[in-house]
Parts: sequence; C-alpha cells; structure tokens
Amino acid sequence: MRLLIAGWHGQIARALLELAPARPDITALSVGRPALDLCRPSSIRSNMVKALPDIMINTAAYTAVDQAESEPEAVFQLNCAGAAAFAAAAAKADIPVIHLSTDYVFDGTKSTPYTEDDAPAPRSVYGRSKLEGELAVAEANPKHIILRTAWVYSPYGRNFVKTMLELAAERPEIDVVDDQVGCPTYALHLAEAILDIAAQIASDRSSARWGTYHAAGAGAVSWFGFAQKVFDVSRRLGGPSTEIASITTAEYETKAPRLDNARLDSSRLARTFGVQLPAWTEGVEDCVRRLVPTAAD
Repeated sequence: MRLLIAGWHGQIARALLELAPARPDITALSVGRPALDLCRPSSIRSNMVKALPDIMINTAAYTAVDQAESEPEAVFQLNCAGAAAFAAAAAKADIPVIHLSTDYVFDGTKSTPYTEDDAPAPRSVYGRSKLEGELAVAEANPKHIILRTAWVYSPYGRNFVKTMLELAAERPEIDVVDDQVGCPTYALHLAEAILDIAAQIASDRSSARWGTYHAAGAGAVSWFGFAQKVFDVSRRLGGPSTEIASITTAEYETKAPRLDNARLDSSRLARTFGVQLPAWTEGVEDCVRRLVPTAAD
C-alpha cells in the first residue's frame, strides 16, 4: 500500500513517517510546501504522478487558532479550498482520501462527549474553516474518511506537553486552565490508527464505511489535570517539574474562543474499524519519556 501524505512538519505527518517503516506492506511519502502546496492543484497532481498512491492523507492545515482570527482568508484558503483540491484530485484518480479535522467544529457547550451525530456549531475562524473543509472534502470525494481529533501532542513541534516541560524549567509556578475538558491525543497513537484504517480501506474499495469519525485519546481530563500528569511523569524521570495554579477560562484571555467541553466520543470508529486509541495517559508516559533525559541516559 502506497500513501501520499500532504504535510511534513506537522505532528501527525511526522508520526506517520515514524511508524510506517515498521510496516513492510506500507510505503509512505510525505510532501509539504513548497513541493506540495494544497493551494496549487498542479503540485498535488505532480506528486500523485510520482507517488502513485493507493490512499491520500491530508494532514496539512492552518492550525494557529488565535492567529487565525486575524487572517481568515489565508485560513480558509488552506483549510477549505486546499483540502477540497486535494480530495478532488484524489477522486479523479479514484483514490480514497483520509482528512484530519478537529473538535473546534463544535461550540463546546454540550454536557456530554460529542458524537458524530451532534450538529457542528464552530465559534472561531479556525473551527469554521475546518467545518467547511469537511463539507468540501465530502462533496469532492465520495470515498473519504474524515477524522476529527483533539488536543494533539507528541515529541515533535509545538504542543501542550512540550510547552509545559519548557515552562517548568523556567518558572517556579505556572497557571493552567482547569474548566476546559477534552481528550488529549498522542500523535503516534493517532497515526497508528490512521495506518490501520488506511490498510482496511485500501483492501476494500467498495467499503460502505466512508464518512466522518471521531478519533481521540481514550478518557478525558482538564488542561490542569493534563499538566499534572505531565509533571508527575517528568518528576519520576528526573525531569523538570513545577507548581501549578488552577485558573478559569475567564482568567486566561485568548483571541479565539475555546471549548469548555472538547470531549469526543470515538466509539463509532471502534465499532466500524475495530480501531480504538489507547488512554491519553499512556501517550503522556511515552511522550515525556522521549522528551526528558533519564539518569540512565
């Protein structure tokens, strides 16, 4: 199975590239800008000719949530028009597409985890662009799997776990929001799930399983509890740790509104593909262990 992955610097793309070589049946090619630019359809087509993919995976996106409020045109160009162009190019070659989306398509006011049947109601430019991207991808390519995920972290790039460890090395105390709850998702766990799904749809092109699914780490926690777990693991490994003060969303101003409830119910993914992401705490253990040098090192 040959995979063409749009994006190469993002957490999920890098996780896919790390895991794919361990699977002898998978050849993965990740290409990002400028070589593959979703805003230049000709670059999509030229990379398809080179890769001859069986599945195309779009991990490329504008993800700077607060900055997006100031430049909506650029956000929609990549997250909507670009995503549609990628899916349409795949459709012309009868290639299924896997597209990554987000919890930000919801408004965060529900009291229980969001399912795929809940009506989206994004409150930010980023969330609206990702929702329109979902709709555009589904219209452009009937053979699509859209995966909504949340609170992604990994040993790569910028994310909550790395930020917490960096701040712990600099400050005696940090403030962390305690009234937003979500499902932290380890990029390597999500990448493993994506590879499993890709293998299934590659072997069953007539699948009736096309559609939208939630794919997030099992379990839920607040940002405060997430930080506590990060520091618990780091402390055990001899890494940085610090005191944490619990604050409210109102005390932590951001340009883009955040979700009080960002929990995603991923049970449909488990029922349909037999794929279930591990507990978010397992991901933290592995991630922090990779980021913090131990005494044995």
